[in-house]
Amino acid sequence: MPGTTRRWRASVAASGVLAVAAAVTLSLAPAAQSAEPLPSRSTAPVSAFPEVIQGVGHAIHPEGFAWDPTRNAFLVGSLRYGTISVVGADGIPHTLVDDPSLIATGGIRVDPARNRLLATYGDVYAGPNALLSVGSSPQTRGHYAGVAIFDLTTGALKKRVDLSQSPGLHLANDLVLDPAGNAYVTDSFTGRIFKVTPSGTASTFAYDEKIDAGYDSTGMPNVGVNGIVYHPAGFLITVRYDTGQLFRIPLNEPGAVTEIKLDRRIPGTDGMALGTDGTLYAATNTIRSNGVDALMKLRSDDCWKSARVVSEQASPEVAPTTMALTPFGDYVLSSNVNVLFQSGGTETRDGFVLRRY
Repeated sequence: MPGTTRRWRASVAASGVLAVAAAVTLSLAPAAQSAEPLPSRSTAPVSAFPEVIQGVGHAIHPEGFAWDPTRNAFLVGSLRYGTISVVGADGIPHTLVDDPSLIATGGIRVDPARNRLLATYGDVYAGPNALLSVGSSPQTRGHYAGVAIFDLTTGALKKRVDLSQSPGLHLANDLVLDPAGNAYVTDSFTGRIFKVTPSGTASTFAYDEKIDAGYDSTGMPNVGVNGIVYHPAGFLITVRYDTGQLFRIPLNEPGAVTEIKLDRRIPGTDGMALGTDGTLYAATNTIRSNGVDALMKLRSDDCWKSARVVSEQASPEVAPTTMALTPFGDYVLSSNVNVLFQSGGTETRDGFVLRRY
């Protein structure tokens, strides 16, 4: 089990988060919780959300976020501290989940029908030799990955599902839910997609060499299968980060992993979202790819047997990682995770940006 060193809480107010940057190394002194309550549920007006939300907080580095319709607010994770926080229009994080066993949180999904919050967790975001998070150790780096399930209202942990039992290094990266509440989780280092039932039973849902990126010349795993969405016609769409290939996987035939024919590949695709009009949104970055920092929009005329890029909007921020579709617009998250990754965790940046496209 990872260590239980107390960690910096993401809910500290803006006036306090920047003053202690120099004090954060391998262990972190606890900070007082914000005196402000969590944003109220389902009360935020449309006008409360600007085009750009400047998030605050010391070295939070969220990689994943989601829209919470029960609060009319965002939920953001943290690669550095493993927290999940509620963020409204003011950009101030209020800690909802602070479980020291998570080490780092990645993809996030909200399940309002079952009052659940699901998040991937792990300890490999900058490579197994990095020390990113309090609680990280040589035993956990690359060998600690899974999905944590929380009570959406309280943030209390309901279950932690281990997805790192098979040999090799693991990166539980993104996840999506089907209408029955099953979660499908991408493991970027093994090329596997795991299925986690509502009761927390895990199994390998799909594996195919086409979505397995393999290893580089140094013996390190490449980042392969990454973002994933559910299509209401009964299939999943997932992407290989390194090559930008899209794949279609029917829920009733998980072994049938077929490549979607694209007019152009979209390397560096991280998080994705599927709009109600059928548009696929893809946040692309250059963290470990030869892609671009942008938001792509794709459309298909044949139920995603083939698709085409219909829009490419350059990101004003570096390294956008994912997006969330909300009633108030479609927001993309950027938090300078490239600095965190490329320095092996020795450099950080404060704050994050949620930008509406």
